[in-house]
Amino acid sequence: MDAIQSGKRRRISLKSDMDNLTATFEPDELVQKNIRETENSRDGNQTWAHTALASVPFVLVLGNSMIVPILPTLERQLGISNFQTSLVVTLFSVTAALVIPLAGYLSDRFSRKHVIVPALLIYGGAGILSGLAAFWQSYSWLIVFRAIQGIGAAGTTPIALALVGDMYKGAQESKALDLIEASNGFGKVVSPIFGSLLALLVWFAPFFALPVCCLISLLAILFLVKEPKPDREPKPLSQYAESVKRIFAKDGKWLFATFFSGSLSMFILFGVLFFLSNILEQPPYGINGVWKGFILAIPLFGMVVTAYLTGAIIRKNGVLIRLLMNIGLALMVASLALAIWWNKNLYLFVGLLTASSIGTGMILPCFTTMITGAVEKEERGMITSLYSSLRFLGVAIGPPIFGWLMGISRQTVFVVVSALALLALGLVFFWVKPDKQVH
Repeated sequence: MDAIQSGKRRRISLKSDMDNLTATFEPDELVQKNIRETENSRDGNQTWAHTALASVPFVLVLGNSMIVPILPTLERQLGISNFQTSLVVTLFSVTAALVIPLAGYLSDRFSRKHVIVPALLIYGGAGILSGLAAFWQSYSWLIVFRAIQGIGAAGTTPIALALVGDMYKGAQESKALDLIEASNGFGKVVSPIFGSLLALLVWFAPFFALPVCCLISLLAILFLVKEPKPDREPKPLSQYAESVKRIFAKDGKWLFATFFSGSLSMFILFGVLFFLSNILEQPPYGINGVWKGFILAIPLFGMVVTAYLTGAIIRKNGVLIRLLMNIGLALMVASLALAIWWNKNLYLFVGLLTASSIGTGMILPCFTTMITGAVEKEERGMITSLYSSLRFLGVAIGPPIFGWLMGISRQTVFVVVSALALLALGLVFFWVKPDKQVH
């Protein structure tokens, strides 16, 4: 009996030891809870960081798109010509385009946030001064302050794109880029409506709304975005320039095609907005105020929805990117060509311009994905900045050239832009052939 009892005690002891050993190796509920909380916290931090980064292109878009609806009123209030009015948009974009490459180099040389934060300060401060110049009805000071605003704009979205490339990889990078492109497009949609609503208070109110948005974005970047520490020594300017030159020697054809097509898409988009803003107030339409803002937003809405969906599905699929780039440009060519003859009926005309904007929405996320993934971190700021610079030039020359072509005829406007879109389609079709998986 003693032997039996002793055996039972040994089995009970052995079972107890096994239970303790199992407990030692099984994750404790508290540990599991801590892991879940850490993951949720990290996801929450990334969501806030994504939102802060997306605020930058949203603010940038407001700088021009919110002003477009009030341009005819500005022309009447200041007693200036149609060409002088277009310079309010053009000078902003030209100075931005000229300064963007410098901002890109400085962000590569120092840090992204050290460029974005001062840029937002300049952008917002010059917005206040532009509003005061409009209040004083001083055209000369208005275009000076708008040019200064352009300097601030140079250090915003292009550098934010490079920062996304620094902070994220793979699916997280695609998600952040999708959100930035969606924010950019959403800003384009709401800004004409927002500008028209503000103008009901006083016609120059849109100039003063921009600094408030800049302040919010600046605080978000300062406190919600943690920039990774650079893992390389800054290159001397000569070595940096040599690296950029080497990139263009290797990938020059497809970079030229995407740069040209991206710039052209902005040229057409803002030219069309300028065109619509002018003809809607003229007979036989006589549409102004908020209703004009809503009509201007229709093509932009088509673009932003398409851009968001395109960014969500392409990821880094090179085959799909190539397909959507060519479809988007073909849609632009067809709709702009049809507008040569069908531009009298407002409903049909806006529908064709919306179709062209949908084509733009297809190509822009593809270009952004390819360009941000084309180069290493050390030169990314410069390459994305060059691309953004050319897009700004497209915005800059759109209104004045459309205004000049409108002086000839409406048909001339769309003959020219449809031919340019056809050229872009040819360049992209023959020169832009991404790998099956874009890096």
